[in-house]
Amino acid sequence: MGVAGCGKSAVGMALAERLGAVFIEGDRLHPSENVARMARGEPLTDTLREGWLDAIGERIAASAGKGQGVVAACSALKRSYRERLRGFRRDIVFLYLEIDPAMARLRVASRKGHFMPASLVDSQFAILEPPAADERALTLDATRPIADLVAESVRMTRRF
Repeated sequence: MGVAGCGKSAVGMALAERLGAVFIEGDRLHPSENVARMARGEPLTDTLREGWLDAIGERIAASAGKGQGVVAACSALKRSYRERLRGFRRDIVFLYLEIDPAMARLRVASRKGHFMPASLVDSQFAILEPPAADERALTLDATRPIADLVAESVRMTRRF
């Protein structure tokens, strides 16, 4: 979880491969209306995110229900979004990839072929609620190498 540009997809794919788990790319589950809105530089509202979060939660629950390990990339910026996802699986552990706004804008601006413009990064930071101490979540420095983040994630999630 984290804002655009923090590395959710790259870290998530590498972590899923390391764990032999299913990878769910949350961006691919956005309804076309949400994608068009973001492409125009319009931030999503809580209401517009509900169906998207449900689609991710349903995929997580379906894979886990088959006994598969699951890693999903999803911004989950607010506690309420994370609670909505936990409604599908109480045992979800979130990995928060923490990054500063300047680095996130730089990374998003350098991406090619993605619908999310760098102009929306600030709107994500405006609503970001980092995980609280009472949540099943780990915070990692998103500027570290992917291999390090994956190794630390594997090590740290064992405590859950």
